[in-house]
Amino acid sequence: MLKFLKAITVLGALILIVGPVSAEKLGLGRKALNEEILAWDWDILPDGTGLPIGSGDAIYGEEVFATKCASCHGDFAEGIGRWPQLAGGIDTLAEDDPVKTVGSYWPHITTLVDYIKRSMPFGYAGSLTNDETYATVAYILYSNDLIEDDFVLSNETAQEVNMPNSGGFKIDDRSQTEYAQWSGEPCMRNCKSDVEVLMRARFLDVTPVQDLAVTAAIDPKPIQTELKDKESAIPFDPLLVSKGKKVFKKCKSCHQIGDGAKNRSGPLLTGIVGKPVGSVSGFKYSKAFKKAKNDGVVWTEEELSKFLAKPKAYLKGTKMAFAGLKKEKDSDAIIEYLKSFPDK
Repeated sequence: MLKFLKAITVLGALILIVGPVSAEKLGLGRKALNEEILAWDWDILPDGTGLPIGSGDAIYGEEVFATKCASCHGDFAEGIGRWPQLAGGIDTLAEDDPVKTVGSYWPHITTLVDYIKRSMPFGYAGSLTNDETYATVAYILYSNDLIEDDFVLSNETAQEVNMPNSGGFKIDDRSQTEYAQWSGEPCMRNCKSDVEVLMRARFLDVTPVQDLAVTAAIDPKPIQTELKDKESAIPFDPLLVSKGKKVFKKCKSCHQIGDGAKNRSGPLLTGIVGKPVGSVSGFKYSKAFKKAKNDGVVWTEEELSKFLAKPKAYLKGTKMAFAGLKKEKDSDAIIEYLKSFPDK
């Protein structure tokens, strides 16, 4: 072993001595060509300066996204597992649990083009063509209801897109305006005598929720509180509701449900079971949904099950990008979850 280490040491010394000569013979360490530098040394500014020449729309972008992005970000940009959600979250930044997506949070479309062109897809960074990049960005914008599916996004039209949070970022001047207030001794005067719990961890999805069947066996009252079921007219299975709550995470990027729910890129779903199709107040429905409403279609459990399996096949012309739930048990669970939120 000692001889082996000595041999390695000698070899390392020889490499240090002859390294430059060998490198020159092998073509290592040459000066980079201008085109090689330009391949990575580029910037895209918020005003559009530096945008690559190209174009694409959400129709083509859906194909690119499904092939190269959906494995991490979901079929309709809802995010999978720990991979980030890209769509939804509009008007949530002021809430206790904001949903930060491209539509709700990102201030500049140029940042999105730059990042996707430079760093995506994961593991194959820089492999997208300019047209594929614009098409992918267009699909993400479409998933956030910021453009129509036939809008052609390009280096010339990018600045026409209005990002909802474009004015939401401020210059951080706290070092000049605030730090001095907190650098001295703490005042320790007029402190609160009581501490009030304003939010529980389980509502922030940071603590595992106990199995509802077990909880119900111990004390049924917490179940009624968590499921918002004080006066429910529709019976439901608490255990199946628990499973449906997990499946509903695929829907949260576009839909809200329960107390304080609002319309997002999709309508709120409180009391949806048994309600006529396309009847949520204040939501702008597509022509397909308006026609279904005029035809008298009602969201029965059977109709919901058909819709959730293949939305686009069930209702041709719908703008809902969700591909559908592949497992019938997931569909049953989510319908049971919807039933646990009746209209009040």
